[in-house]
Amino acid sequence: QVQLAESGGGLVQAGGSLRLSCAASGRTFSNYAMAWFRQAPGKEREFVAAISRSGGTTYYSDSVKGRFTISRDNAKNMVYLQMNSLKPEDTAVYYCAARQVFYSDDASLYNYWGQGTQVTVSS
Repeated sequence: QVQLAESGGGLVQAGGSLRLSCAASGRTFSNYAMAWFRQAPGKEREFVAAISRSGGTTYYSDSVKGRFTISRDNAKNMVYLQMNSLKPEDTAVYYCAARQVFYSDDASLYNYWGQGTQVTVSS
């Protein structure tokens, strides 16, 4: 089992920045690829970014590429999402997710999820 807990959400104006954190506990963190997803009201859960087990490879959705950066610290069992140049359409609940070995943009392949943190971007 892996337990995940997100933090760092909040209210920010368009053009601003936020940094989300996800703390992992349980089994060996470095065995898990990590990802961020988001879900806006009335919409399906959407892939945002993913990172490999070592942190050496990252993958982004087209909607956030160039604005968001995913990173991880395996010594601290943490994964981060730095969000810059935020837009109102980034408003959503953001979820941290983990799966063994390989990362993916398919939410159904992730076994472990956090409770989510709300990000609201005002125009």
